[in-house]
Amino acid sequence: MNAPNSLLFPDGAKSELDQALASLITSAERVAGTQGRLRNLMRANRAIVEQLDLSTMLKATIEAAIDLVGARYGALGVMAPEGGLDEFIQVGISDEVVARIGHLPEGHGLLGAVLDEAHPIRLQNLQDDPRSSGFPASHPPMHGFLGVPIRVREQLFGSLYFAEKIEGEFTQEDEELLTSLATTAGIAIENARLFDETQKRQRWATLSADVATALLSSDTEAPLRLLSDSVAEIAEADLVCIVVPIASGMVIIDTARGALAEDVEGLVVPAEDTRSEAVMTAAEPLLVTSLTVPRTHDVPLLLGPSMLIPLLSGAGPVGVLSVSRALGRARFNDSDMDMITGFARQATLAIDVANVRLDRHRLERLEDRSRIARDLHDHVIQRLFAAGLALQAKAHKAPNEAARSDIEQEIDTLDTAIAEIRTAIFALTPPRRGLRSSVRHRIIDLLTEIGAMFATTPRLTFLGTVDLLVIDEMADDVVAVVREGLSNVARHAHASQISVKVAVAEGQIEVEIMDDGDGFHPGDRRSGLLNLRSRAEQWQGTSDTVARPDGGTRMTWTALLTDIPTHEAPS
Repeated sequence: MNAPNSLLFPDGAKSELDQALASLITSAERVAGTQGRLRNLMRANRAIVEQLDLSTMLKATIEAAIDLVGARYGALGVMAPEGGLDEFIQVGISDEVVARIGHLPEGHGLLGAVLDEAHPIRLQNLQDDPRSSGFPASHPPMHGFLGVPIRVREQLFGSLYFAEKIEGEFTQEDEELLTSLATTAGIAIENARLFDETQKRQRWATLSADVATALLSSDTEAPLRLLSDSVAEIAEADLVCIVVPIASGMVIIDTARGALAEDVEGLVVPAEDTRSEAVMTAAEPLLVTSLTVPRTHDVPLLLGPSMLIPLLSGAGPVGVLSVSRALGRARFNDSDMDMITGFARQATLAIDVANVRLDRHRLERLEDRSRIARDLHDHVIQRLFAAGLALQAKAHKAPNEAARSDIEQEIDTLDTAIAEIRTAIFALTPPRRGLRSSVRHRIIDLLTEIGAMFATTPRLTFLGTVDLLVIDEMADDVVAVVREGLSNVARHAHASQISVKVAVAEGQIEVEIMDDGDGFHPGDRRSGLLNLRSRAEQWQGTSDTVARPDGGTRMTWTALLTDIPTHEAPS
């Protein structure tokens, strides 16, 4: 029996009300959940668009996307120009595991399918999909997968990848949210690129003004040195080289800057079949994914993304500007190529100015020598000759034989002095058939001449303004020293690797010849070593030959950069 005041509801009506309330609550929860995800999307969009630095913005994009869909793992892949992935930024896998896995994905399997098909791919179990290429060793297991492409101005930039949703599986709603986020990311990427390019152009403009100022400097090396240092900094390059042809079939790495420059600057190598020769021949810039550069050691230097830009003058290519990054680093783009190509025109001007200054310096030195020779001939010799005639006249009037003998002895001394001055005039007078070959050309010709004496051609390096500061008389000794040093190596060392370095620095020239042969014993008596020491002493320099700790011999010869030797060198 029911209490008189109790309320009774039919069972059917109660069931319908409960269903309506449950449906209302479910709809409210769905709306609340949707609002929450929309708020998360707005926060993710704001986190992305707030960044102007491209690398920071890419990292912020993948972190915001993972939070948005609740995934355990996420990554952003940047598409390479020829396809595949050029850059891969991941979140969720520790650095230790990444190190054990090895190289990052290259865009094969499902990752490449998102790029190739250019539309989202959502899977409950990626291992069941025939496009999946499996996982490398140490890779964490993954099942659920969602990939969404990123476009920048209708051009495919890369993709967002997600795996292992923390709760449940990836849904259509997740796909739509990430597609919207990818659209925002595409706009932000374009803005970051424009911002980065604007900053680079500002730095290039400042650098152009600095180089223009350096062109007016009296230091002939200042423009090229400033160019190389600045390009290395602004292009974020690990190696910047200026390669210049020096002789028939040979090029020299005239200037090198960057973290990898130590073993390549001044190196002389054959031009045949090199990228530099191809760029100078075609007179067109070249963008490559890798580059091999020889160095003073046996093992060549393997570089990553590189640009080679011809340095063009009115007469044609005068060299190549090579800009490289280490293996694994980001590639250069067309914008980088355009800016550096434009800037390379100033490098060509710098080389032209340096060559003009070098020619002017040589001409001034020849003019000074010619003037000195004229003064000696027209004034000094004539006065000495007149003095000699006067002494001859007095000799005839001498009161006795002893006085006459003394006067004739003084006349002989004057004749000897006149002969010596005439020899000096002949040495000072420039040759009528043109200038002699430069020191570098003469040494290169020497190595070509005696190269057959060695199993491997000696490796040659020049450092400093050798041609500018070494006078002709000293150049003869430098070439003779290189010839004598290499002849000693060929006769006694039985070496397989020989290197020759000629450097000008701190007011002196240094010749260094090293080999990996039998080594040098202090008790050895070789006439060639005495000749080397004698040649050094006349230029107030030194000559030293010692055994290397790791085997072989090191010969070092130095001379002060002076215009006047102290005495005659041995023939």
